[in-house]
Amino acid sequence: MAVACLFPGQGSQRRGMGAGILDRYPDMCAGADEILGYSVKELCEDAARLRDTRYVQPALYTVSALGYLARAEERGTPDYLAGHSLGEYAALFAAGCFDFETGLRLVARRGELMAEAKGGTMAAVLGVPRERVESLLDGTGVDVANDNSDDQVVIAGPRDAIKSFQVDGGKVIPLNVATAFHSRYMKDAAAAFGEALSEVRFTEPRVPVLSNVTGRPHQAGAIADGLRAQIDSPVRWREGMRYLAEQGVDQIEEIGPGDVLTKLWPKDVPARPRLGSAAFREDYGVRQAYLAGSMFKGIASTDLVIRMGRAGLMGFFGAGGLTLPEIEAAIQTLRAELGSQFGMNLLYDIHEDGLERDTVDLYLRHDVRHVEAAAYPRITAPLVRYRFAGARRDPSSGQAQAVRHVIAKVSRPEVAQAFMSPPPEAIVRGLVEEGALSPDEAGAAAELPISEDVCVEADSAGHTDARSPYALMPAMIALREEMTARHGYAKPIRVGASGGLGSPEAVAAAFVLGADFVVTGSVNQCSPEAGTSDDVKEILATLDVQDTAYAPAGDMFELGARVQVARKGTLFPARANKLYQLYRQYGSLDEIDAKTRQTIQDTYFHRSFDDVWDETSRFLAERRPAELARAEANPKHRMALIFRWYFVHTMRLAQQGVDDRRVDYQIHCGPAMGSFNRFVAGTDLEDWRARHVDVIAERLMSGAADLLADRLRKLL
Repeated sequence: MAVACLFPGQGSQRRGMGAGILDRYPDMCAGADEILGYSVKELCEDAARLRDTRYVQPALYTVSALGYLARAEERGTPDYLAGHSLGEYAALFAAGCFDFETGLRLVARRGELMAEAKGGTMAAVLGVPRERVESLLDGTGVDVANDNSDDQVVIAGPRDAIKSFQVDGGKVIPLNVATAFHSRYMKDAAAAFGEALSEVRFTEPRVPVLSNVTGRPHQAGAIADGLRAQIDSPVRWREGMRYLAEQGVDQIEEIGPGDVLTKLWPKDVPARPRLGSAAFREDYGVRQAYLAGSMFKGIASTDLVIRMGRAGLMGFFGAGGLTLPEIEAAIQTLRAELGSQFGMNLLYDIHEDGLERDTVDLYLRHDVRHVEAAAYPRITAPLVRYRFAGARRDPSSGQAQAVRHVIAKVSRPEVAQAFMSPPPEAIVRGLVEEGALSPDEAGAAAELPISEDVCVEADSAGHTDARSPYALMPAMIALREEMTARHGYAKPIRVGASGGLGSPEAVAAAFVLGADFVVTGSVNQCSPEAGTSDDVKEILATLDVQDTAYAPAGDMFELGARVQVARKGTLFPARANKLYQLYRQYGSLDEIDAKTRQTIQDTYFHRSFDDVWDETSRFLAERRPAELARAEANPKHRMALIFRWYFVHTMRLAQQGVDDRRVDYQIHCGPAMGSFNRFVAGTDLEDWRARHVDVIAERLMSGAADLLADRLRKLL
């Protein structure tokens, strides 16, 4: 069930509105009286002044805003918010976009400006669809002001033109107003109101709020423009309500006087199918079975994760490659903004056993409830400790329960099987002996898998085995059934999909293959919230599906592991593969011919091997002295470490946007990026600056749902 709270606009006011609500919040009412210079409570009893735009707008806003506070105290936060015309301000207040006082000042100024715009009138046209009304308005000077429902349209314009307007088969009812609201005749009022809006800082909506101008959720950076445009643009209420119905909203609550909006709710819109596992949505507290995956070194930034959380979705912060203080600062920011509605990355690192342990300590200290475990070839003690810290048996059912979720990214059946199994007994025993798990936690762990949510990673960005999802998904789902039966789990393991998800068709295919949820990656890197340079985003926005290549993975250089990266506009893949070829061929730097060594230093590194080794050795002396000793005794290992410096350096160049080194940018990216670019070509998302991560999620999921519904209709 999805719930939307709706706030009516001017025209719904009535004498005595706010009774009981205004008395419930005396301090806020006193503050409103001080701002306005008169009593809101007395105003709500004054029928004459309630017909004056200057007074009714602040009065109605106050009653609606306080009505929402009372509703929220009793029933919590809805899934969506929307307000008709003036009601949009109450909806934005409810979403936390501004405080009560700021909203009151805005609507008071709005009321003054709209009251000053004399001339013209409005009429309701009943029984005729908008398209037909519009076809009759050409050349009349009359505009559609409100598209309220399939059979109710409000028009606005010069009084004589409104008076003479007629339509066969419909009914035209003049409205008792002296201004042509929401039409071209409000242009001056809209411009003047823009000055007031320019002084307000709007924050991100905590709940999606529909814009009257677009019929779609507001974006924080465009709220001011939307409110200004709302004054001289039509209210697209019908479109917005249909959007809510398609999103699965099946319960509406009208907050404010009257029930006019309830009567406008569309009755004939089939809800868009909600894809994926309902249990997944419930466990993760998300509207869609969709996650934004982590991206290394904070590319999946706090801004990205916060944006997802505020949209009722979830993102995972890219903790890999960051220091513990940086990770802790991110957790504190996310906790303050989202509570527990966020995830963190836990990246396996063959060189940093201590860092994994310390990262888990940090996550447990801050009670992080969701992690994405990536690049794990085996189960480790820190991972087991994280998963089962706090595990217990339910007192009523006796079933084992874990309080922490692990999304395991896998591409090989043997690794998937390890995550689908209970933890190895030897690891659990060792954790109990050192006091890292209690006997009760260990007992619960024996009956639970390491991960209840295993994400199958196909051809993707970053570390990849470049496997086809069409082969991987059926195999992993069959393995899931086998492991669930073998271990007798009370709760089934869920299987998700990631890699290559850059179009509605790809997302739809993942769900058809049996995915319970999807995790996106590459497409989110080309968003305003991603923690990388604008230069990288410009490159990503130009990629096609063929513009990626495979290169050695810097963190697993010696093992020959590969990552997928962008190749268009950069020489990184060719240079990285050349370094790996040299490492495989030679036993030391000295064995490489002098010309090649000079080329690497001059054109790849832009510094000497000695300078690189000086920087690397200082790092190792502080963090991994044993490895430093090994490198000093083994020329081949020293060569590997010097080559690996290039991989770290090229990621840094890309994130910082050092444009004169663009040819060396290392940009982890899969073909999903090119697929998404094709999907949004010619649309409002062609410019990456409009590709907010929650908007990407909505377009992919709604597009996939529509596609599947359409294909199903054609098959039946």
